[in-house]
Amino acid sequence: MSIQSTPGVYIEEIATLPASVASVETAVPAFIGHTDRAEKNGEDVRGVPTRITNMLEFEGIFGKGNPETFTISVVDSYDAAKGSGEKLATRKITATPPATPSPYKLYYSMQLYFSNGGGPCYIVSVNDYDNVPIKGDSATPASILGGLEAIKAIDEPTLLVFPDQIPTDLTGSDYKDIYDAALAQCDSLKDRFVIIDVKIVTADPFADAQNFRNNGIGMSNLKYGAAYYPNLSTSLNYAYSLADQTITHTSNYPSGGTLTEAGASDTLSLEALETSEPSIYRGILAEIKKQYITLPPSGAVAGIYARVDRQRGVWKAPANVDVRTVIGPSRKVSHDQQAALNVDATSGKSINAIRTFTGKGTLVWGARTLAGNDNEWRYVPVRRLYIFVEESVKKATEFVVFEPNDANTWLRSKTMIENFLSKLWRDGALAGAKPEEAFFVRVGLGQTMSAQDILEGRLIIEIGMAAVRPAEFIILKFSHKLQES
Repeated sequence: MSIQSTPGVYIEEIATLPASVASVETAVPAFIGHTDRAEKNGEDVRGVPTRITNMLEFEGIFGKGNPETFTISVVDSYDAAKGSGEKLATRKITATPPATPSPYKLYYSMQLYFSNGGGPCYIVSVNDYDNVPIKGDSATPASILGGLEAIKAIDEPTLLVFPDQIPTDLTGSDYKDIYDAALAQCDSLKDRFVIIDVKIVTADPFADAQNFRNNGIGMSNLKYGAAYYPNLSTSLNYAYSLADQTITHTSNYPSGGTLTEAGASDTLSLEALETSEPSIYRGILAEIKKQYITLPPSGAVAGIYARVDRQRGVWKAPANVDVRTVIGPSRKVSHDQQAALNVDATSGKSINAIRTFTGKGTLVWGARTLAGNDNEWRYVPVRRLYIFVEESVKKATEFVVFEPNDANTWLRSKTMIENFLSKLWRDGALAGAKPEEAFFVRVGLGQTMSAQDILEGRLIIEIGMAAVRPAEFIILKFSHKLQES
């Protein structure tokens, strides 16, 4: 109570409500990879985790995708029987994307992320497009592992995503080392989760799965990650530069000449045609825009996590959900093939399939962590719910540090946590007909602490939750009912 030294009326507000637990964000991914540039407000932000909220902001800081060079041809055919002065009979324009596109997929993955419901996120640009993707080490900012180390110091991210194809061959060590390091960071901080792209290296989904399980990931910290397969054929166009495109023109017109004069054979840049031959220029652009890029699924999946968390909650499985801005999976995964992906008795290491269903479109059709043989941490929503609760309660109870370790503090902490869990239960995150069936909170001398714990300054709170689990297998039993009359 304050001391009153002057006559008058004094007002004191008395807090009657208990302290509350504020929910932390659950789907704030950190994308780590290569970008065109990295400059914000005139400052170089390469290697610096940068928060953005939309695609326009990304392009303003990090630029666009790595321009691709197309193979473009214009073939003119004339009817010789009509004489040399007759008009063109047919013109065929083709634009073929490169056989080996750029491995830098971060820009396109951001497009997938936002179109699938993504919101605020972090970008760590580790290098530009002129440098090959390298694993590097945690002390090298211009490397994937350096970017992973940089994001470690930022508290807000809850998902880790590596969209760049590093490397394309699973026999290399970079892929495994990067994902193993990411899972180790999740285990250390206990506030984030990894979305993993399973590389396509063969024509067989089962062989790709075995390559991933044997060479692509270790055996540690599997409950902190989920893998997705296959890549996605998107409706996004390749990035390209007009100046980099060269057109090969051929014609059977007998007198020869340039493209504008109907020559036998010549080459021109697409940039030059924009003003000299606008109709041909527009035709070539139309052909380029018919070519769509294939991307790893992690960007779309991160957006789906954010969408499901926002609409339903982190406890809802991010599955049986449509994937937007895609034409379909890059390869079809059948019901039988998915069985080999979903369950592996030897290693666990479940792989979630993305499949196309008639009348439904492209859906994420799996919600398992890599710990597929672990009854506790088998499902993505269970793991992420616990991360959410642990982080929320951890932040909310920081006020207890240096408070008296007595019954009053225990009661305040317990009441605060119980109120938070009661709300989760009412929202459908916890199973049980009554709150006491859904969770418990224990704290106190003789319950969670000994006298020695109190002497040494330890306040121990035990929390138990009955997390709801997804209905992964729906079993319908039918039998014949015999006629009774």
